[in-house]
Amino acid sequence: MATSRLISKIKRSDLLEKEQQRSDLGFGTRITNDTTRLINPNGTFNARRENVSFWAWLDIFHRLTVLSWPRFFLVVFAIYFVVNCFFSVLYLFIGVEYLQGIHATTKMEQFWGAFFFSAQTLTTVGYGHVAPVGMVASALSSVESLVGVLGFAIASGLVYGRFSRPIPKILFSRNSLFAPYLDINAWMFRMINESPTELVDVRVEVSITRLETLPDGKRTRKYYPIKLERSQVNFFPLSWTIVHPITEDSPLYGATEESLEESDSEFLIYIRATEETFLQPVHARHSFRYKEIIWGAKFIPMFNSVRTEDIVRVDVQKVHEYEMMPLN
Repeated sequence: MATSRLISKIKRSDLLEKEQQRSDLGFGTRITNDTTRLINPNGTFNARRENVSFWAWLDIFHRLTVLSWPRFFLVVFAIYFVVNCFFSVLYLFIGVEYLQGIHATTKMEQFWGAFFFSAQTLTTVGYGHVAPVGMVASALSSVESLVGVLGFAIASGLVYGRFSRPIPKILFSRNSLFAPYLDINAWMFRMINESPTELVDVRVEVSITRLETLPDGKRTRKYYPIKLERSQVNFFPLSWTIVHPITEDSPLYGATEESLEESDSEFLIYIRATEETFLQPVHARHSFRYKEIIWGAKFIPMFNSVRTEDIVRVDVQKVHEYEMMPLN
């Protein structure tokens, strides 16, 4: 009895040790749909959370901070319009005769008169040709002024937060390549910093995820970190070709187009750097699926051949260009 317990304890310990040593980037092993991409080309995660609480879903500050600029200004304008319409209706409910300076006969003219008075009050512009008369109208305009001050303070904070949030503009090549490298082959991709803001202390981590069949016949997702020729550079003024030499200890050793497709292979890329202007850490994500790999090709140089002055010129759009070349 004691021997069986000891054997069971040893087995549990071995299983626990294997589980602790299992490589997992946070996606888990149960994603087995061979059409699922883990990281989208724009760096966002291809996952959606469902049945979250209302307040967690709302998170207005985060949503307005990460919105694109056109959508952000559209939301601000919509809120501005709705708030003015709301107060305009209240002024009409009180009576437009309590807004001295509005000479309107139709309901529509009265509404627009109240609307523009509301806009002047909300923004604290106050041109002066329209003024509230009486306690109720004056109190309502005072409340609206407070709403305007608080609203524009929030909007200013959002604009500052959007401007001050460092966003690395790293352009990745559309495809990764299996290319000849020294006397072997290598998997590689290329990237360049499009922003005038320089990045320093740039570090790159790459892992490959693929589906594998266990002895019991089940398919599970495995993750393997791949060793890079160079995973860190101090400066990033030009393009950088990330190279993984395919040696015998590489997870890609012996891989073919068919094997990568059958295993739904995806290369997950994580980049960390420091933005030089404000010394803030930034990060970027990207991925290449097996469909986005070109076999037997090599990137062509990005340097501009036209030399007009003593300065190194790099054509950013050439980051995607390659030429076919047989593998070793």
